[in-house]
Amino acid sequence: MPPVLGLDFGTTNTVLARAGDDGHATLVPLATPHGPDSVFRSALCFWQDEVPGGIAHAAGPWAIDEYLQFPEGCRFLQSFKSVAASASFDSAPIFQRRYRFEDLGRTFLDHLASHAGGALTGAKRIVVGRPVTYAGHRPDEALARTRYDAMFAALGAQIVYVHEPLGAAFSHAATLDAAATILVADFGGGTSDFSIVRLEAPGSERRATPLGSAGIGIAGDQFDRRILDRLVLPLLGKGGTYRSFDKVLEIPPGHFSDFGDWSRLALMRNRKTLAELETLRRAATDPAAIERMVAVIEGEQGYPLYDAVGQVKRALSQGDEATFAFEGGGIAIEAPVTRAQFDDWIAPDIERIMGVVERALDTAGVSADTIDRVFLTGGTSLTPAIRRAFATRFGEGRLASGGELTSVAHGLALIGAQEDVAAWAA
Repeated sequence: MPPVLGLDFGTTNTVLARAGDDGHATLVPLATPHGPDSVFRSALCFWQDEVPGGIAHAAGPWAIDEYLQFPEGCRFLQSFKSVAASASFDSAPIFQRRYRFEDLGRTFLDHLASHAGGALTGAKRIVVGRPVTYAGHRPDEALARTRYDAMFAALGAQIVYVHEPLGAAFSHAATLDAAATILVADFGGGTSDFSIVRLEAPGSERRATPLGSAGIGIAGDQFDRRILDRLVLPLLGKGGTYRSFDKVLEIPPGHFSDFGDWSRLALMRNRKTLAELETLRRAATDPAAIERMVAVIEGEQGYPLYDAVGQVKRALSQGDEATFAFEGGGIAIEAPVTRAQFDDWIAPDIERIMGVVERALDTAGVSADTIDRVFLTGGTSLTPAIRRAFATRFGEGRLASGGELTSVAHGLALIGAQEDVAAWAA
């Protein structure tokens, strides 16, 4: 029979799963330069080459490899899913071409298909995960749906969109042998999404019923911004001043906001932005700071900076202190960071996230004490402050975790194999 697939197109990573006739799902191995893997980085790299159109490209870990070989000759894009619902994003200028969101998406999917061993060919149905709430300021859900439709139409299969935490719920249901009401908390790179699902005992005619969902565009990338804001951006002029006639004014935050957004950092390497930064440099009371920002942008240092931030976050998930280390574009930073500091930096974000959890409970019409299990998933769920907040609200004994990077795709494939798949559609 034609395959049924679950596709978790994430801000940071993309995962593909296939549902079998036996009611089980397996992850699709994806080719990488270092051997098969089930996780494919949601990234693109473009460079000029003697190919039709003059621009070559790669995706996932292949994009990272291309970037590492020739960083200054590349345009490396990551977290581009974050602009799906942004009306202010029109297109990405890459060398002599402009790429709309759906152009970037189709390019990414073409490469994903080429590394999936034919898994995406001839699929009958593909269940695609989507966030409950898209990332960005005032996200436009209708715009995101239009862009998603244009992106996924090229796959030539029936496309069904399902909220990402519902996929994780279906995956977690396979591990339970009794009825339960569960709260699924899916923490990704761009969004934190929550769904409450009623699970019946195995063998029931309808195993799962969604009760309510809520989400917020705050997750791992926002935590990254907190680190950049404290350790990097002050060296690039944030908080500094510039002269305007006879006044000394604070530098506006616009360029720093773009610099701290992984989906926009690489796009700052364009003539207009660099000209604006040159004007700012000439007026700045600390022109060397603006020069450092320009050097990071022109040197395509976005990925090494991202990697340095990721390393310190992972270290702080395992220990009480770590060292943030980055060198590039004329900057050399080596700064000690404690978990307590990081927790303090992200405390306002955690507070907002937990407020949305309460909203999810309200939409489902249930109280916290009726939740039997809280399933934490997604890479950002490994942040200790997140687990501590849920333990405080629901009790450590009710928390479960696992499949942080793969549970959504696994569950989406299982949903795709259901006869009532439309009941789960977002």
